[in-house]
Amino acid sequence: MKYLVMVQGSQADYAAMSGEPSDGSPVWSKEDMQEMFAFMESINNDLAESGEMVDANGLVEPARTRAVLPGTDGRPVITDGPYGETKEQLAGYWVLDCESLERVTEIAARVARCPQPEGAPVYPVLIRPIDDGGCEPTGAPE
Repeated sequence: MKYLVMVQGSQADYAAMSGEPSDGSPVWSKEDMQEMFAFMESINNDLAESGEMVDANGLVEPARTRAVLPGTDGRPVITDGPYGETKEQLAGYWVLDCESLERVTEIAARVARCPQPEGAPVYPVLIRPIDDGGCEPTGAPE
């Protein structure tokens, strides 16, 4: 079964990684960044070697996000980020093809141990099964 494994972050976290501290997000040193990238590369290499990796990407900072909504006049309403009402956002993801929920949970637990500076916020690693069955949502009325 395929799973989406997601890591979260905030605009403040991205700023801290660029040298700008804020309340709850201490500055990441060059060594902190190198350690984090080496850790993630190790996970990616292991998942590629095991054949479980389908796709993986880190995402750019939330400030470079764009939201598109339908307007009442039929034209789209476009707003650029960051979005103050949304604190944590998707920071990166893996699409994995694993034999079981237990296996993907083991991988997520490993991801959750990613090194970071003392005092940096801790976010859950989220797992969502991917519905390969089509567009019909589970439990939809017939």
